[in-house]
Amino acid sequence: MHYTSLDERVEKIRDCEEEINNLIEEYKPFIASCTEKVTGKYVRYGEDDELSIALIAFVEAIKAYDSSKGSFLSFAQNVIRRRLIDYFRKENRNSNVTYLNDYINDEGEQETDLSISQTINEYSSSLINEYRRLEIEELKVELSEWDISFVDLAKTSPKRKRTKKLYKEILQFVLSRPDLVEQLRKKKQLPVSEIEKYLKIPKKNVERARKYIIAAVIIMTGDYQYIKEYISWG
Repeated sequence: MHYTSLDERVEKIRDCEEEINNLIEEYKPFIASCTEKVTGKYVRYGEDDELSIALIAFVEAIKAYDSSKGSFLSFAQNVIRRRLIDYFRKENRNSNVTYLNDYINDEGEQETDLSISQTINEYSSSLINEYRRLEIEELKVELSEWDISFVDLAKTSPKRKRTKKLYKEILQFVLSRPDLVEQLRKKKQLPVSEIEKYLKIPKKNVERARKYIIAAVIIMTGDYQYIKEYISWG
C-alpha cells in the first residue's frame, strides 16, 4: 500500500499488528537513537531493558497518534522519553531495598553505618541529578512546542521584588482555576483577558510575563517532580 507520508501511514496502520511490526523493524535505529539520547549510553537490542521500554513506548505512540499532535517521529520521541523517565523513577523507588552486600569489604567485614549512609546518599543524589537532567530535556522539548526557549525564560525571569510578587500572583491565580489551565494547554495561549479582568493588572504587564507564566504552569501541572522540588517561583 502506498502512503504519501509516514504520518499518514501511522494513522492507517494503528489497528494492524503486522504493519505495526513492520514499522518497528524499519525504525529500530530511530528507537535506539531516542533511547541513547535519554540514557546517555550505547544500547543493544536483547541486552538493555531501556530498549524494551522504548519499543513498548513506540507502539504506544503508534496507537495514540493523530496528525493534530504534529509529526509522528517528534511525537514518538516524546513518548519514548517519558516512558523511560517513568521507568527510571520506578527503579529509583525500588532501589531503597538494596545491596548491602555491595558495602562488604574484602575482609568480609561490613563497613560502618556512616560509610554506608554516605554512599547511599551520594548514589541517591547522583540519581536525582540524572532524573532532573532528563526532566529538563523533556521540558525543553515541551516548551519548544510553545515557541519558548530557556533563553526566553532567562530574559523574562523577574529580577525585582515587586515583579516577582506580580508574577507569583498571576501564577497562583491561573493554577487556582482548572478551567484556565485547560484553556491554556488547549489553545496554547495565556488567558490574558481573564487575568487582566480579575487581578486588575495592565495587559502589557501580563504580556511581559507571558512566557514565564506559561512555563511555570507547564511545570507545576506536568510530570516534572524533580524540577518542581528544585525551583521556587517566587
